[in-house]
Amino acid sequence: MQKPRNFAVLTTLGFLSAAAAGSIPRGVSPEFVSYYQAKDSFHCIANSNIEISLSRVNDNTCDCPDGSDEPGTAACAHIDPLSPQQPLPGSSSGTTKANHSLPGFWCENKGHIGAYVPFVYVNDGICDYDLCCDGSEEYASVGGTKCDNRCAEIGKEYRRLAEIKEKKMNDAQTQRSKMISDSDALRKQTENHITELEDEIRTIIAQKNVLDAKYKELQKKDRNRVVKSGSGGKLGVLLGQAKSRVNELRETLTKVADERDKLRIKVNELDTVLRKLKEEYNPNFNDEGVKAAVKSFEDFAAREAEQPSAEGDDVSSVLAEDGEHSGINWVEFESSDDDTDILYSLDAYLPVSLREFIQNQKAAIRDWLVDNGLLAEKGNTASESQATREAREAKETAERDLQRKEQELENEKSELSKDYGPSQIFRSLKGQCIEIDAGEYTYELCWLDKTSQKSKKGHGNTNMGNFKRIDHEVADDEERLDGKSLGKGTRMVMRYEDGQACWNGPNRRTDVWLGCSDKEELWRVTEAEKCVYKMEVGTPAACDEQLASEAHIKDEL
Repeated sequence: MQKPRNFAVLTTLGFLSAAAAGSIPRGVSPEFVSYYQAKDSFHCIANSNIEISLSRVNDNTCDCPDGSDEPGTAACAHIDPLSPQQPLPGSSSGTTKANHSLPGFWCENKGHIGAYVPFVYVNDGICDYDLCCDGSEEYASVGGTKCDNRCAEIGKEYRRLAEIKEKKMNDAQTQRSKMISDSDALRKQTENHITELEDEIRTIIAQKNVLDAKYKELQKKDRNRVVKSGSGGKLGVLLGQAKSRVNELRETLTKVADERDKLRIKVNELDTVLRKLKEEYNPNFNDEGVKAAVKSFEDFAAREAEQPSAEGDDVSSVLAEDGEHSGINWVEFESSDDDTDILYSLDAYLPVSLREFIQNQKAAIRDWLVDNGLLAEKGNTASESQATREAREAKETAERDLQRKEQELENEKSELSKDYGPSQIFRSLKGQCIEIDAGEYTYELCWLDKTSQKSKKGHGNTNMGNFKRIDHEVADDEERLDGKSLGKGTRMVMRYEDGQACWNGPNRRTDVWLGCSDKEELWRVTEAEKCVYKMEVGTPAACDEQLASEAHIKDEL
């Protein structure tokens, strides 16, 4: 929480002259010591042509335009980039850019880490232990304020937390290495599967070509046999064509019925939504769009109620397979007697003594005629022989296998080309979800899939976005004691877009910011703006980029 600041007007009697003491002035850090080592005078850091006596350093009067003569007081605290130029334009001494040359009042903080305190905090009557644990910024004891040196205990706690953080970071790096290894294995597995599928597809294509050739050859033989078999064969051709046409019509009707069922579901869902809107909307709320929608729905419902419900539109009986009890019983036609049956029953009129001889001779002649394609097989007047039907079924099975394998190959190649982040690390997280409870909702993140808001009161789930891509943005968060912070620097941001539409608003979307952690954990969820959510998530996958970014920032500083 921001602390109130009380500014006190101090007299120079409360300050010790650094020059008189012959030591480094109060508030000067080691990096600026060289500017204050002269014995007789001091030159302003940014304005070296301005020279003043050492007695005027830390005398609570701002003499240098850059404030460098007051490293240990708040006299030049007003100098910052947002302040007016000092001195003011038009003055006899000219103007200078209002930038302070010093970062702040230096606290040595022995036993902990040295730090700068803003000049405005110096001798304001408040102990700033978060920055100055040794209390040296309140050396004047304004208002009786006494800030004890707490660097020993604060430093000890800091080092304890630092050890915990370091251990977590080491664990995170170990976990990250494992994730990369798992992702590499999954990628290799996909690549191997692609190779296997390509081999299988080549084999199936070769088998299919053989089956196609065999089927065409048998079809040709069947056509020749049917043509030579006389009127019975012609009936078989007609029967085969009729059966084929009926099957085509049945398949088309099946597709139409499926589409009709899908449309019915959508209409029912829309009807439910509009009825709920009609029952729950506030007619006193002056929204002409909503009123018009409700009125249109009421008119539609009235028209529908007046029309008689459609009966007899169930097509299940039509779509049932042909057989003895439904549709056409093709067996009756395929197994019916043909025009040649009289030849097979002449022996009924012969004497018994000759019947056996005639039957043997007739069977031999018939077999010869069938083998040479001059007579159709008895009881097989359909357009397909059993051998042809088996060949066709084998060919169709190969075609289905080929189509399935080609679709599987396309899916695997698409999977392989997706962006899974640096080193493909997020491949190992695909299909996993994490969540956090927040008020009356549970928020869920499913990696590379979607984000959701789940109601604890049974009001259903809301899609907050579907995964689209991975971007990078700059974070500027303060460090937290629990380590659950994005910190400062470039971070990976996963974009989840095209979620469920907000009422009178855009489709929901979620920006998932990734910070370094030793495990996958959803830290916080906020609504940055209407229907735009921000999730802050910890994961070992983000550690390498975060550590590199923080190191770059430290180098710049």
